Amino acid sequence: MVQDLKKIGEETVAKAVKLGAAEAEIFLVSDQELSIEVTGQEVENMKVAESRGLGVRVIKDGKFGFAYTADLGGDALDFVVKQALDNADITAVDEFNKLPQPGAKYPQLDIYDEAIGNASVEQKIQLAKDIERYAKEYDSRIAITERCAYQDASYHVSIVNSHGISQEYRGAYCGAYAFLVAQEGEDQQTGFGLQYELKFKQLDPKKVGYEAAEKAVRMLGAEEVATQKATVVLDPYVATNFLGVIAPALTAESVQKGKSLFAGKVGQTVGSSSLTIIDDGAMEGAVVSAPMDGEGVPCGKTVLIEGGQVKRFLHNTYTAAKEGVQSTGNGTRGSFKGTPEVGTTNFYIAPGDTSREKLLGDISQGLYITEVMGMHTANPISGDFSVGASGLWIENGEFVRPVKGVAIAGNIKDLLQSIDCIGTDLTFFVGKGSPTIRIANMTISGS
Repeated sequence: MVQDLKKIGEETVAKAVKLGAAEAEIFLVSDQELSIEVTGQEVENMKVAESRGLGVRVIKDGKFGFAYTADLGGDALDFVVKQALDNADITAVDEFNKLPQPGAKYPQLDIYDEAIGNASVEQKIQLAKDIERYAKEYDSRIAITERCAYQDASYHVSIVNSHGISQEYRGAYCGAYAFLVAQEGEDQQTGFGLQYELKFKQLDPKKVGYEAAEKAVRMLGAEEVATQKATVVLDPYVATNFLGVIAPALTAESVQKGKSLFAGKVGQTVGSSSLTIIDDGAMEGAVVSAPMDGEGVPCGKTVLIEGGQVKRFLHNTYTAAKEGVQSTGNGTRGSFKGTPEVGTTNFYIAPGDTSREKLLGDISQGLYITEVMGMHTANPISGDFSVGASGLWIENGEFVRPVKGVAIAGNIKDLLQSIDCIGTDLTFFVGKGSPTIRIANMTISGS
């Protein structure tokens, strides 16, 4: 199938050029996904999905056209090429419509593990069951299993364009997660565990089950605290929630549209001197890594904020052409049905040099936030946010009791500038990662 996809791409590009395209690109993908959900040691849901198709981008007289099809037969390919060219006829001329040139070196990545596909469905079901078993083993107060699940996906990507790019790669990943409820009397608290890897053998059902159970149990008996100013610590998962707001603001697409809180800030300080934010599409061992982006541009490491200072933004070919720079390899595509946008890959806050234990040990009083609610309401343009929060109260460097029903609010830039310590424990949650982050002083709104 690998050779078939690439050959189809090359033949379809040739058709597009013959029919009048000045530039043409074919993006082909074939993928398979499996998900298994277990509750009460019984399979609740199992889904297998496969898709295969291609997207055609053409540029004709400075105009851009796009079309896609899931039918890779000859007649369908002729039709989709003509459709893309027809679509180009009704769009406006844009001098920045370009396709990338070949020549750059592609990173060599180990992102395809045959063991994922070779493992039997029975093995994968057992892995999901083991997660649930370990969670209940951890503590008898684990009362409800909302979901214990296994997931995997394998994919095949081929990109061919009329400038000479003709590249392909295979990739796969697997993952497991659990959502649980702990109960003590009338009190119920939830917890989750999550692990996604490139290698099947790296999945650890005990780790996932124990993590979910621990998070649920430790919140039993949670109470509010009084409104006050105190040190706030962001668990790595919570920090990646904030990264989800920051991510679009660091794309050139948002900057060029005037929709970024970092617009016009290159060279300016927007955060603590300990803060460095990186996007690395070729990061070794990371789930979202790939040798190239959705346009065939090599992926690589881009430092966006360094020492608190904005250095640059993420680009695809179009946004790079508008600024006369090179694409950073961040032309991302959700499927063959869409055109490349600008998006993150492995997007993370670089680890600091303080252990999590030391970071917490220095706190006389504060809140370790383990969950935030309402992050979708944060404004990526202004940076303003107001979210509900829960977590663990800290006294003299120790967790002393669980806390619920509080809120934190502010502005992302103020939050970044208030960071006074970053841990060494960089943890990824699929495509976003962060260490533990300590905020020197923040208002906690409680009872």
